[in-house]
Amino acid sequence: MIMMADVHDKATRSKNMRAIATRDTAIEKRIAALLTGAGFTFVAQDRALPGRPDFTLPDYRCVIFTHGCFWHHHDCYLFKVPATRTAFWLDKIAGNVARDARDRQKLAEEGWRVLIIWECALRGRLRLSDAALTERLEEWICGAGHDAQIDTQGIRELTTTSTPYKE
Repeated sequence: MIMMADVHDKATRSKNMRAIATRDTAIEKRIAALLTGAGFTFVAQDRALPGRPDFTLPDYRCVIFTHGCFWHHHDCYLFKVPATRTAFWLDKIAGNVARDARDRQKLAEEGWRVLIIWECALRGRLRLSDAALTERLEEWICGAGHDAQIDTQGIRELTTTSTPYKE
């Protein structure tokens, strides 16, 4: 495999990476609006819990994460392995997936249910409508179900968030 040089110098690449928002993203704002519109109260970015969930609903003992399909390796059309520095990116993403699993385990041990909403459910050509997304949120939050995930296929039980990438 031929490694291509980055098109940016180290300082420019670093600046670009720092600019990637980790909170109050458009996706998080959309979910917050849907939760509020449905009458749910929540805590955003709860630092006291493992993984710092995007939304914590203490009354229902559940947390919600919004995961980017690239950063957390969702097996969907939005996930593309970078052509440059492939090994670096696969290691980084694998680390994110491992951390996600550890955080989910800790949350389960503390009695929290976990919902992951994947980026592909919120943007792109296959995204869910606000009505469909709200229905899925209400169904999961008010139910006593297991950990779950919402993607372009709707809602389903969360067993594992992704499988290791194979070249």
